[in-house]
Amino acid sequence: MSFTSWAELVAGGLITGGIYALVAIGLNLQYGLMRIMNIAHGEFLMLGAFITWWAHTAFGLSPLALMPVTFVLLMALGIAIHRLCFRPLAARAPNVDVFEARSLMVAFGLMFAVQNTALLLWGGDLRGYDYFTDPVQVAGMRFTANKLLLFGVALVLSLALIALLRFTLLGKAVRALMQSPTGAQLVGINTRRLHPLMFGIGLGLSGAAGALLSMTYEITPSMGEPYTVTALIVITLGGFGSIAGSLAGGLMLGVVEALGMHFTSPSLKMLLSYAVFIGVLIWRPNGLFSK
Repeated sequence: MSFTSWAELVAGGLITGGIYALVAIGLNLQYGLMRIMNIAHGEFLMLGAFITWWAHTAFGLSPLALMPVTFVLLMALGIAIHRLCFRPLAARAPNVDVFEARSLMVAFGLMFAVQNTALLLWGGDLRGYDYFTDPVQVAGMRFTANKLLLFGVALVLSLALIALLRFTLLGKAVRALMQSPTGAQLVGINTRRLHPLMFGIGLGLSGAAGALLSMTYEITPSMGEPYTVTALIVITLGGFGSIAGSLAGGLMLGVVEALGMHFTSPSLKMLLSYAVFIGVLIWRPNGLFSK
């Protein structure tokens, strides 16, 4: 293989990994802050993809312009879901372990509810549309413009959230809660406001990822579950509660999958992901980038 072929292969993996990272950051934010293992996370990615597809095909609106709208809609939905479902669970649970178990069961219910709602509204057929499909040459490598756009926007959103958590007062409050929930509450951090907001931002990021995916891939009501599984693998790689680790882990997993599928078989994609997942759990159970 030539250097250009190698570079194109790695760059393709990074493009895929950018979406993995964006989805995983939203899920890691929910679990790291609130101990909510939201296995319905990928279904809201699917919802964001279908909202974007519907608005584009019905009204001709730009998917890129629709992405902030999708983010806000899914964020508002996430805030409502937290207040209706997870806040009452937290109030009644005697300890964190019980809350995690009960929230997992609620997330199972949400997963099937959202998936079947999408089936009722849009049916089970594959959907898609053409957007920025022209080929683009970058340093001798050839990509479609929509995939480069997908990677660029996903990376910007991921870095923006990392900057928010690192450099703002809101981010300091979130990091304090992740490190010591009891200590953070003792110094006056209001969890009743912060938890639903961050849960909503997590779902908003998932919806934005769905909007980006709809520009490049066909979508279906069953598309969410594989992304939830991949997000779990990514946050295991990066470390639970580490947002920067999720970004690094997502990019790494994308490259590993791209190289593995090239030298083995595309049908082994999930096998490669699970092999990485099991290996990290055995040798670095706290994640590759955890402190």
